[in-house]
Amino acid sequence: MSCVSIPMHRHPPCVHQRPTLTLQITAGRLLFWEQTLSTQTLAQTTFALTDQVIAITGASSGFGYHFAGVLAAQGAKVVLGARRLEKLRDCVKEIKADGGEALAVPLDVREKASIASFLDAAYEHYGRCDVVINNAGVEAGAKTYHTIDEDDWDFVLDTNLKSAWLVSKLYTDRVVAHKQDSGNIIMVSSITDSRTIKGQFPYAVSKGGMTRMTEVMSLEAAKYNIRVNALAPGYFLTDVSRILLESPMADEFVKGIPMRRTGNFPDLDGPLLLLASDASRYMTGSVLVVDGGHICASL
Repeated sequence: MSCVSIPMHRHPPCVHQRPTLTLQITAGRLLFWEQTLSTQTLAQTTFALTDQVIAITGASSGFGYHFAGVLAAQGAKVVLGARRLEKLRDCVKEIKADGGEALAVPLDVREKASIASFLDAAYEHYGRCDVVINNAGVEAGAKTYHTIDEDDWDFVLDTNLKSAWLVSKLYTDRVVAHKQDSGNIIMVSSITDSRTIKGQFPYAVSKGGMTRMTEVMSLEAAKYNIRVNALAPGYFLTDVSRILLESPMADEFVKGIPMRRTGNFPDLDGPLLLLASDASRYMTGSVLVVDGGHICASL
């Protein structure tokens, strides 16, 4: 009985090395098995971010701080922006200690000149910027449309919504000017764009606007080969949600979430890597909800 092993390629040689197949011929039967393919290998190629330059606003805490570590661990060079420079430096120190690469840049997303300097720092330091994540976000406390004042309204809308537009606009200018072959914009929205409770005004209004912005911008940015997508987290413990999730009503509130818990930051890692990597190359205008089924509970 003869047995012949023949190495085969699943696909023609290309930039990403593909798994090798072994063909074994035994008694007229063909047996195939993967020699090198594993879930880890697939993830490393499909979701690879090696040498990708990713700029993150609001990176001094919460989602932004976490995203920076996750993306750097996948090989990205991260440019971190926020007003709290010491917090950014702490994040950079952690990333570099783990063998990653990061740059801290002071940023006030309510100031156009500051946004321009932030993006310019990415291009000056790394020569390009492949992905921008509009993560900066604030809230004004548990206030209604009737109790909020103009200063609170402007603070929240300028930080959460206007800044996302300005960052995206100035980023597009630079993608075009530097003749990049593509770009990628990720919005960090919220399920409050469609499911909200009393006292979330104007935060919910800003996130509703961000979701619509994602959809419209995806149509308009396609001509520049820039993708625009959004993450819409449910309830995670952050500076924005702390008032609710550390209140006496928190336990009762969580019962309304089908999975009976709030989110943990690593729950966002998969969707984040999908949107940041080439794995989502044919996605634009999409909003990925990560909420433990919370939106479905309202149906």
